[in-house]
Formats: sequence, C-alpha cells, structure tokens
Amino acid sequence: MGSPDVEGPSVAVADVDRSRDMSSTGGFLNAVIAIRWDQLSGAIPPSNHYEGKHRWDPEATWTPQEEKALVRTRRASSSCRGSVSCSSGCSLLDRSNLSNAFADDLLVDLKLMGDDYNNGTTIQLLAFLAADWGMVSWAQAWMYNRTGFYITRALIGACEGGFIPGTILYATYFYTSKELSIRGIGGHTGWFWLFLLEGLLSVVIAIISFFYLPASPTNTTSAISRKPWYTERQEVIMVNRILRDDPAKGLTGILQPITVQDIKNTLMDRSLWGLYFIELVAYIPASPVQRYVTLRLRRIGFSSFDSNMLTIPSAVLQIITMLALAWSSDFFNERTLHCIFGELWIMPMLISLLVLPDGSREWPRFALITLTSGYPYFHPMVTSWMSENTFDVEKRAIAAAICNVIVQVGSLISNQLYRD
Repeated sequence: MGSPDVEGPSVAVADVDRSRDMSSTGGFLNAVIAIRWDQLSGAIPPSNHYEGKHRWDPEATWTPQEEKALVRTRRASSSCRGSVSCSSGCSLLDRSNLSNAFADDLLVDLKLMGDDYNNGTTIQLLAFLAADWGMVSWAQAWMYNRTGFYITRALIGACEGGFIPGTILYATYFYTSKELSIRGIGGHTGWFWLFLLEGLLSVVIAIISFFYLPASPTNTTSAISRKPWYTERQEVIMVNRILRDDPAKGLTGILQPITVQDIKNTLMDRSLWGLYFIELVAYIPASPVQRYVTLRLRRIGFSSFDSNMLTIPSAVLQIITMLALAWSSDFFNERTLHCIFGELWIMPMLISLLVLPDGSREWPRFALITLTSGYPYFHPMVTSWMSENTFDVEKRAIAAAICNVIVQVGSLISNQLYRD
C-alpha cells in the first residue's frame, strides 16, 4: 500500500471546517463525504477509546515490501488467522456433525423420526438466536433419547450464538477490507465417538485460543505468549495501515459498549435492508439437501462409511467455488451478479432432483446432491459487502450479528421443508 498522498491533518481538518456549512440539512456527514478520501483517512485522529491511538501517526510512511512482510509474518498470519480459523471450524463441527452421525444410524439408535431431527435442529437455532462450546458437543455422546437430543441441541445453539459476529469483528482489527474476503470402538456407536472427539477438540482449541489470541495489534502479550508479536515500528505500520484503509475503525474501542440506540440505528439503515433480505432467503434452497445428504445416501443403498466419505466431494467443491466466487467478486468489484450466480447454480440441480424418478439411480442422484451441496456459498462475500456499506464500526458489529440472526431465521424455515 505504501504511504497515501496525505497533505497533513491541518489541511483535512481545515477542509472539514470550511465545508461544515455546505449543506444546511446534510450537516457534518455530507461535509465529510465531500473531502478527498486520502486526506480523510490520514488525518482523522482515532478516539480515546481506540487501543492503538498511541501508534497513530498521519505522517508515517512505509514501503509496500514492509507491509507485505508484516501481513505475512509468521505470528500475525499463521497464529492469529490460524487460531480463528480453527475456532470457526470447531464451531461449525459442533453445529453440523449431526449429518455425519446420521450415517451411523443415530435416528435408529435414539428412536427418532425425521421430524424429530427437524425439531431438534430448530430448537438449536432458536437457542442460537437467543444468545460457543465444545463441552456441550461432547456431552451429546451420552444422549440416549429424544429429550436428551433436544436439550443438547438447545445448549449448543445457546453457547455458540455470539461466536460468528464476534469473530468477524475481531478479524477487522488485524486485516484490511480486501484481506478479509478470500471417525465404533469400546462398545459405543460411531456417532458416540464422533460427538466426543469433535467436542473435546473444540474445548482444547477454545482454551488455547482464549489464552493465546491477542486483544489488539498493540496488545499482543498473553499468558502463553509473553513477548509482543510486533516491534514498535511494526505496530505503527499495523495501526496506520488499518486506519487508512478504514478510518472508522479508530472511532470505537474493542471494549466500548453498544447502546440500544446503536441497535436501532442499524436496524433502520436502509442501505442494509437488501443485504438482510439476501441473508434471509439465499441459503434456504440448498440447506435441506446439505442437511440430509448422508441420510439420503444411506437410503439409496450406501453404507455408513461410504455415505460419510461421499460427502467429501461436495465439501471440496464448495471450498473451490466459494473462493473462486469471492476472488471474482473482488477482482471485478461487483457483488449483485455474483450472488445471483450462486442461486442460479442451485436451481437446475433442485429441479433435476425433483423430476428424477425413484429407483436404482444412485450415482446420478449422488452427482446431483454433490453439485447442489457444493454450490458457491456467498455468505462471506455478503458479509464483506455489508462491511463496505457501514462506516460506523459499532454499526458494522451490530449488522454482522443481525445478519447472523437473519441467516438462522432462514435456517428455521429450511429445517422444516423435508417432512416425514
């Protein structure tokens, strides 16, 4: 990135002062918009609540090579991003490993019907909306009836409710907007060990992450890491590159509380309503297919092991298509058509599944299920889009939480589409 063309804080502040009277109705916000962005990004001082204010320097310069080396430094890249990625992966495992358990006759062992599974997932999502961790996930290993199934799903949802929006906000303190886009042993059933091992893995990673992840780029010491991750020079680069990419990040501190008025302002922001609608409906078509994939494979003749192994192609396909879509969206700086492409991918697959006759057509059905489940998932792209539409960091954090809630509301709908 290098040093932006900043003329100095006095110039930008003077421009603001001269333009306060530009609009009698627009006020200060319209004046700010009228200022050259490079002046604004280098000149606005962060608030007193901002953790890195002591490193803010509008006249600081650095080379692109220094910045690239800093972003790719071992601790910043592999430790921070790796810990967050592992935590996110465990969170996903805790919520989605039921599909793998289906392949090992979970419904039969617990004497559940398909509708019971729908209800359990709905309970989990309702608890998710009301509120992450692995202690509940491994406790699922000892459930033995419908009541235990419902209770553990509720607890998982309640424990994981704030994880996703919190993780999204946390990552913004280390990376710019562009950088944010791209298993029966011992007398027990297979699903017993699935829940136990994956849940324990979540607990271990959660404990390590709690004691290891830094609070901010300027406060990187912890109980595990006693030495700072960055030198003073690197902290200056870290803070100023983030603030020049998005000055709003310096207006709010990590520990600064959110008010009811902040929530109201976010809900009433019309620039986000379209994104809320996308998050509500966009993932409903493919969700039932993904949720029941192993059960469908079992019912058309595949073994438990084969059913679980046959979910790998769709997972790999979705990783590839999701990253390709995100890269294309950033490259062309376009969002709408890329979201539509994800939906257009799903439609012919669902129509084919609907008209495919019942009978011994296992592999064609498997191919359609794989292509449907592997559609280009564009939720990360919509999240980035939402961040671009919100200047206020507090609003951005609230909007991320609202979008997460809205996605789960869509899941409540999709959970009840396949009925007995």
